[in-house]
Amino acid sequence: MRRTVNQVTGAGRFAPTPTSPLHLGNLRTAVAAYLAARHSGRQFHWRVDDLDRDRIQAARGIAEGQLDDLTRLGLTHDGPVLYQSDRELAYQTALDQLSDRVYECFCSRREIALAAQAPHASDGLRPYPGTCRQLSTADREQLRQERPPALRIRTDDVVYWLTDRLAGPIDQPIDDFVIRRSDGIFAYNFAVVVDDAYQRVDQVVRGDDLLSSTPRQAWLAEQLGLPVPDYAHLPLVVGPDGTRLAKRDGAISLDRLINQGWTVPRLLGLIGQSLGLTSADETDLAALTDQFDWDRIPLKPWVLPPELVAGN
Repeated sequence: MRRTVNQVTGAGRFAPTPTSPLHLGNLRTAVAAYLAARHSGRQFHWRVDDLDRDRIQAARGIAEGQLDDLTRLGLTHDGPVLYQSDRELAYQTALDQLSDRVYECFCSRREIALAAQAPHASDGLRPYPGTCRQLSTADREQLRQERPPALRIRTDDVVYWLTDRLAGPIDQPIDDFVIRRSDGIFAYNFAVVVDDAYQRVDQVVRGDDLLSSTPRQAWLAEQLGLPVPDYAHLPLVVGPDGTRLAKRDGAISLDRLINQGWTVPRLLGLIGQSLGLTSADETDLAALTDQFDWDRIPLKPWVLPPELVAGN
């Protein structure tokens, strides 16, 4: 299939959290997001999700390494790289728009976990039981003396429906979720919505480990009067034993692969094969962009060959 040029005015993006080097699963997602954007004529943006300063400071230099990896793969971007750490004023402005829907929450994770009415959902989410929703003014004043509050948004447990490009129809109850943590850091589910709208991102391609958070983000975009992007969640990359790649698998990095003799064309060939786009052992981004087709992407996890798994 030939790529579509200037079909849309929106953008795609890749937005890693700089706490560990990108592993092969991250690189595959970045390539997929790039191909989907460029094939449709969209711009492509990079964003660094560096809100959690303590975690970022404990992993110095990671962001620069991640962006360098994207550059070496040839994933060009449009406009400057956006850093979430520079965006607190924008988040506060958005929060002010929701002031009548936001309330203080003093619950710890342990207290929520122990709540009898908060069982694990099948997707791993633990719905908030509403403990602090109806606190009196006096109760809130007393609790502020004991611990700083997080901020939650009242959702009235609405059920949100959307259709994901790869995962299909999704319907999910949305609990009162945190939009600013008790340490003052804006929550991912809040910041990502504000930033996607700012960067005119109307196509989000990412791993399906984030699928369960998508109804919250789409619902929140609507509450802020912002457009809801089209979502596509890729099945994850897993090892030969079926376990997903994680940060501990950062050894399957671009540096390691290159040191083992992999070239960028060969790596793009491997990623292209995993996305069902090519049978070539070596290729380039232009060829993969031309060949991009949503219908060819496998709807099951990509199992890595044993020789690629860290420690082998």
